[in-house]
Amino acid sequence: MDGLVVGIDLCDEYTQVSCPDKEEVWTIPTVICRNKNTDEWYVGEEAYGHTLKGDGIIVDKLVNLALRDGTATLGDVRYEGKELLLLFLKQALCFPQQKYEEKNIRQAVFAVKKMEPKLNALLRECAVKLGISEKRVQIVSHSEAYIYYTLNQKREIWNNTIGMFDLSEAGLRYYEMKVQLGMKKTMVVAEYEELEEGFNLDILDTSSGSRLADKILCSCAERLMARKSYSAVFLTGKGFQKWEWAAEFMKLLCTKRRVYMEQGLFAKGAASKAADCLQEGASAPFTCICEGRLRTTISMNVLHRGQENPVVVASAGDNWYGRVSVIDVIPDHQNRVDFVMTPVDTKKKKIVSIPLEGFPKRFDRTMKVQIQIAFLDEKTMEVTLKDRGFGELFPATNVEIKQEVML
Repeated sequence: MDGLVVGIDLCDEYTQVSCPDKEEVWTIPTVICRNKNTDEWYVGEEAYGHTLKGDGIIVDKLVNLALRDGTATLGDVRYEGKELLLLFLKQALCFPQQKYEEKNIRQAVFAVKKMEPKLNALLRECAVKLGISEKRVQIVSHSEAYIYYTLNQKREIWNNTIGMFDLSEAGLRYYEMKVQLGMKKTMVVAEYEELEEGFNLDILDTSSGSRLADKILCSCAERLMARKSYSAVFLTGKGFQKWEWAAEFMKLLCTKRRVYMEQGLFAKGAASKAADCLQEGASAPFTCICEGRLRTTISMNVLHRGQENPVVVASAGDNWYGRVSVIDVIPDHQNRVDFVMTPVDTKKKKIVSIPLEGFPKRFDRTMKVQIQIAFLDEKTMEVTLKDRGFGELFPATNVEIKQEVML
């Protein structure tokens, strides 16, 4: 099957597009402009150019605009935010389509700064309108894209802790990743911290501002990386397009560590993920534990044919957004429902019980309870318990219990 495989790093400041095994990464400011005279649309630097000429009306922060159901008026026409985002994505994808003379998108993975169910649904809707099959679209966090990028490098780069600083117009983030080799499956844990020390990139335009920024990064590195052994450290984001201003920071990092400057890292990671998705029926050789993925396995001990067995309703590493599990149980000599919570750190394993308060009193084994499990985020599970009755003898009632459980 022909078609492009693309990774798209979508942020309010910029969008980057990459294809697997290709060196080129297209960086496009996330802005769109409509020509006042011809009604043509432009994105990125071209949009800025027409705005400066005076024949274009520009709109920026397109992701935020679409997420808050905002609108923008260009000329005498009002556009919804999601319309403008769709037009922008269509134009952005033209870069690889024209370069490789291929219009069909076979697989697309979006990398986003923060996982949100609304954004997930919005991007899937945009993809379908762009002619991409919904089953050929994935949305991942920057953390997951970072994992896929790193694991596509030589093993010597990821055989220990891997750090990364992302310095952009939106702020400063520090990521840390560890690979845990196991007997059955490799587990990769990636976390990030939004650093309060972030600064506006405009200060790099002056020598005094550059010195201050260098000191800030040195302070962050000393605090975050002290007494840790790293196999590699990555630097990404617009702030690291040049590194001369950060001489002391670079000197600190390069002491007994490999340091790589990589623009387009999240787009390349998303492209690697997209290539992986094409392997029909094959699961990834590792489990991702990061933003957008569960960190805890949730199970129930159920008696079946005389034997007690654990039934897993959600596993660590599963996507939490849009995931719903439903199971029917018949309580036997108990007036509660128990869940076994097993986090990545199995020493913190615990049991969470939800009493069947308000449920009708019946004989043992004469009540069916429907359990529905959904997730509000990777740390919060929402459990809904419903009385399903028991045949004709005991009709179902309207009793329902809904409870949030912290994982």
